[in-house]
Amino acid sequence: MAHQFEDIRLQVHGLIATAQALFQHIVGTLQRHPQRVTAVVAAALLGGGGGAFALATLAPDASELPVGVVVEAVQPLPYESQAALLDNHSFNLFRSDVTRSTDTAQSLLARLGVRDAEASAFLRNNPISQKHLLARSGRLVTAEADDRNALRKLVSRWSADDEGSFHRLVVEKTNQGFQAKLETAPLTASTQLASGVIRTSLFAATDDARIPDAIAVNLAEIFSSEIDFHRSLRKGDRFSVVYETLEADGEPVRTGRVLSAEFVNNGKTYQAIWFQEPGQKGGYYTLGGQSLRRPYLASPMAFSRMTSGFKMRFHPILQTWRAHLGVDYAAPTGTPVRAVGGGVVDFAGAQGGFGNVVFIKHRNNHTTVYAHLSRIHVRKGQSVEQGQHIGAVGATGWATGPHLHFEFRVNGVHKDPTMLARQSEAIPVSASARPLFDRTAAGMRPKLAAAALATVASAQ
Repeated sequence: MAHQFEDIRLQVHGLIATAQALFQHIVGTLQRHPQRVTAVVAAALLGGGGGAFALATLAPDASELPVGVVVEAVQPLPYESQAALLDNHSFNLFRSDVTRSTDTAQSLLARLGVRDAEASAFLRNNPISQKHLLARSGRLVTAEADDRNALRKLVSRWSADDEGSFHRLVVEKTNQGFQAKLETAPLTASTQLASGVIRTSLFAATDDARIPDAIAVNLAEIFSSEIDFHRSLRKGDRFSVVYETLEADGEPVRTGRVLSAEFVNNGKTYQAIWFQEPGQKGGYYTLGGQSLRRPYLASPMAFSRMTSGFKMRFHPILQTWRAHLGVDYAAPTGTPVRAVGGGVVDFAGAQGGFGNVVFIKHRNNHTTVYAHLSRIHVRKGQSVEQGQHIGAVGATGWATGPHLHFEFRVNGVHKDPTMLARQSEAIPVSASARPLFDRTAAGMRPKLAAAALATVASAQ
C-alpha cells in the first residue's frame, strides 16, 4: 500500500513539473512574439466561435522596456591605402561628333579629344577606315578614351537613304593592337509627333518646332496638289505631323517618312496618311481614301518662291511688254530641279534664250520645259520618273539672275503650269485594299490628334 501511494506522489510531482515547464514556455513565447500570438488567438476565437471578443494585447508596455545606448568607435581605413586605390583607378571618357569631308585621322581624333599617335596612324593606314570614315561627311562617330586621352574604341554609324539597315564601323584596341571591322544591322524606327503655326514661312515654323528639313519638304510635297505653298500660305495656318525617325543603336541617324499629317490653310483642313497597297508602290491618301498622288507635281522644285506668273509682263532684257508663257521660280544656283511627271526627255542641251534647257514629253501630248539650268543630269531619249532630278537652277541664256523658267504645253499650246496639279484626277484606294486602309487610318487618327495637341511652335 505504501508503495502505491509513493508511485502516485511521484506521478503528481511529474505532472506538476511538466505543467510548470509548459507554462514557462508559453510565457516565453508570449514575450518574444506578443503581436503574432495575439493575432493567432484572435483568429481562432473569431473563426471558431463566430462571436465578438475583446482582446487585450499581451505585449509589455513600450514605456516600461529598458533602454540602452551603445557607442562604438569606427576606425577608418588608412589614408595611404585609399589614396593608392584612387591612383590606380582608371575611367573612360566618351565624346561624339559628326564626320566632315575635310577630316583627316589627326583632325577627327583631335575634335573627339583623343591624343593618340598610334590610333591616328592606324586610321590613316587601315583600308576600312580610309574608305568608310576619313573624308566622309555627316557620319555619327563616338570615341571612347582612357583618362590619358588614349583611344580605346571608336564607333561610326551611317545609313544610305534607300536602305532599311545601317553600317557600323568599329575600331578597337586589343592586346594585338588596333583592329577594325565593318558590321551591318537593321535600323529601328521610332514615331515622333510635332505641330506648328505659320508666322512667316513653312520652314521658319518647322525650325521652331524642331522638325527636320527633310520632313518639312515631305510635308510640302504631300499637300502640294491641294495647297499652293508659294502663294497661298496665311499667317495663322497650322499643321500637325506624325513622322518616323530611324535609329542605329539608339542614336538617330536620319528621318524616315511622314506617316500622317494635317494642314489647316485659310480655314480649310487637309489630312493625309501613308498607305501601301499589297504588291504596289505606297503613297499618300486622304483619310477618306482618295490618293494625293497626281500625274503632275505642283512645282518643279521641292520648295521655292514664284517670282513671275503666267501673264503679261515687262521683259527685263528685251525691255518690252510680252506674254510670259510660263512661271519663274527664284532659287540659288545649284538648287535641284525635278520632273513634275513621268515621261521621256525630248531635248536636253543649250537653246537660245532658254540657255541650258530640258524638254520632257508626257502622255496626252503634254510637254514640260525647264530652262536656264546650270547643269543637266539627263539626256535625250531617257525615261524619267516623277520627282526625278533632271538638272539644277542656274542663270544661263536670257536670265538676269539664277532662277528656273518652267512651262507646260498641251499640243504645243502654252497652259498655266500652276493649274497642273489641281486639274489632275485623284485615284481612290482599291476595293480589295479598303478594309486594310480603314484599319490603318483608324489606328493613325489618335496619333494625328495627339500631334495636334503637341507644343505649338510660333515662328518669329
